[in-house]
Amino acid sequence: MTTSESARPGTTGASTGDLVSQAAAQISTLVRDELALAKLELAEKGKRAGVGGGLLGGAATLALYGLGLLLTLVVVALDLVWPLWLAVLVVMVVVFAAAGVAALLGKKKLQTATPPVPSDAIAGVEADVQTIKTAAQRGRHA
Repeated sequence: MTTSESARPGTTGASTGDLVSQAAAQISTLVRDELALAKLELAEKGKRAGVGGGLLGGAATLALYGLGLLLTLVVVALDLVWPLWLAVLVVMVVVFAAAGVAALLGKKKLQTATPPVPSDAIAGVEADVQTIKTAAQRGRHA
């Protein structure tokens, strides 16, 4: 055995088949680890989104009650000038028009939304692939 062979770890007389087997096992472990990272990242993002969604839901409920009170105030104020039925009709038409505009804008936003992506895990996999490519090219030139 030469000094250069003993200086490199893992090459102490291992056959090519053993080295390929070790590489396959290491790649398999690497893939499992990257998948576990992606799973953890998505779970963490999901938890944050759940808490944020809950808080937004509570805020929306309170705002809905406030909006109901505001609409009641508008109807009462208009009742001072118009008959009650006309005040209610005008407020109702304005509310339905606003709902229609909000629905159209919401639909457009949902169509342009992208699915959540585990960006850290993807960056890790890309770095791993680049490392393997670099190591393979060095192995061919050695």
